[in-house]
Amino acid sequence: MIQLFQQGQYLTFALLVFTIVISLSVHEFAHAASAKHFGDRTAEQQGRLTLSPLAHIDPMGLLMIVIIGFGWARPVPTNPRNFNSKWATPLVAAAGPFSNMVLAFLAINLQAILVKIGVDSVQSAAAQTFFSLFVLINIALMLFNMIPLGPLDGHYILPYLLSRRYAEIYISLNERYGTMAFMGLILLSFAGLSIFTPMWQAARWIVSHLQIL
Repeated sequence: MIQLFQQGQYLTFALLVFTIVISLSVHEFAHAASAKHFGDRTAEQQGRLTLSPLAHIDPMGLLMIVIIGFGWARPVPTNPRNFNSKWATPLVAAAGPFSNMVLAFLAINLQAILVKIGVDSVQSAAAQTFFSLFVLINIALMLFNMIPLGPLDGHYILPYLLSRRYAEIYISLNERYGTMAFMGLILLSFAGLSIFTPMWQAARWIVSHLQIL
């Protein structure tokens, strides 16, 4: 991302930062809201049941996104012992990525509505850039967080899709090696290997099917 700023693409840089801040904030809020729905008020008690970016954005994580294109938000704390459903853990985990899908769906269809009713400003280069970035980034965040490695949301979901035996093996392996494997993928990507190219291709395919209006 920092290359955009260095190349003088200040508007695109600003729109990307805005998109990431909003998307991560909604993502974390969705975790907090779903946790409360399933009986755990830990996140609410720690001030995370809000859409305010101040509650969710980790300054260092955001800086890393700007500099190297990879970072993080503040994880939402939960206490599974408070959950009132056996499905709470995967559903709370899925709430974050799902919220990014909803944001992308709403954005692309809002743009279509505004174009159809003749709002000229939506057809400006800046508006088109914003909507395109907003939709694609949210779908990419959804897919990225569904990777079942390390601390990503997908590692809470995958065990519920496996038999008990394989779920136990997966959980044990992920606890020991998941974070290292995840960081290895990031390093390989920085080294020039197209590790995440399939994810971006999938994101673009999903975006092409989101508009219904």
